[in-house]
Amino acid sequence: MTPTLHPRLLNGRAGDPAVFVEAMHAAGAVLFDCGDLSALSNGHLLRVQLLCVSHAHMDHWADFDRLLRPLIGREAVLRVVGPPGFAALLHHRLASYTWNLVDRIAAPLTFDVVEVTTTPPFPAARLRLQSGFAREDLASVTPDAEGTLLRIGAVGLRAALLDHRTPSVGYALVEDLHLNVWRTRLAERGLPTGMWLAALKQAIADGLPDDAVLATPAGAQPLGALRDLVVATAGQRIAYLTDFGDTPENRAAAVALAQGADTLFIEAPFLAADAEVAADRMHLTTRAAGEIARAAGARRLEPMHLSPRYTGRDAEWLAEIEVAFGAPLTP
Repeated sequence: MTPTLHPRLLNGRAGDPAVFVEAMHAAGAVLFDCGDLSALSNGHLLRVQLLCVSHAHMDHWADFDRLLRPLIGREAVLRVVGPPGFAALLHHRLASYTWNLVDRIAAPLTFDVVEVTTTPPFPAARLRLQSGFAREDLASVTPDAEGTLLRIGAVGLRAALLDHRTPSVGYALVEDLHLNVWRTRLAERGLPTGMWLAALKQAIADGLPDDAVLATPAGAQPLGALRDLVVATAGQRIAYLTDFGDTPENRAAAVALAQGADTLFIEAPFLAADAEVAADRMHLTTRAAGEIARAAGARRLEPMHLSPRYTGRDAEWLAEIEVAFGAPLTP
């Protein structure tokens, strides 16, 4: 299966945690945290449609202005998800600038914010450039039965509150059922590729009955005669978990969110020998990160947030994670 979602750890395993996720054939992108966004061009930043912030410590939030700057003067709606009280934090960040010339900016810029709290429904608010980013309360948001908080195209966002002595939000992007066309079967029937295949995949995704009629290059045909041209597989799942203590409650929430993840980005700041330091700072050790990833059945593990105290000891750090995970890590 050709993957649809392409995540990139922006600052390496030792830099500020931030992950940029692009979707194949989609204009928009998703950004997890923004402590340091210097690796992204303005072109990449302008593609961000969803910003997911774990919490507002500086190494996760300091570079928001780099994302904000190219948006001014452009029509855009940026959806933002964060911990409790995050709409107020964003409002105060925006209010630190002078907006006396806002009446000269015609292009509307809007931030729609959802705050992940202990239990739904989750508060939501809107901040608009043309109103000086004054807060406008929106209808609260309740995740669906599967835990999906909001959607960006064929991808749903799920979230869970974790404890870092301040609320920290973990996230998972879950792609809908992935539909691929059997090109060999197309060739066997003498059918070309083209936009009609998008309609076929959409009909299957929508659960239309076999007697639904679709247009094909060979004429109208019932869906039932075309189903075997498409194979359905589970969609991708990308999880992002950072800054939380190794407690039973955090482990349970983290494992549930990352269950079956194709790629799990997870913090592992401290070596196992420094478990007391990790506990005091409400962070994970290498062992805890690997065990959570293994319990979740993650296919690929991407550790991050290595403490600078271990500079030059990367091999030791990775070895401990691999032992706990039970599999080698991708270089």
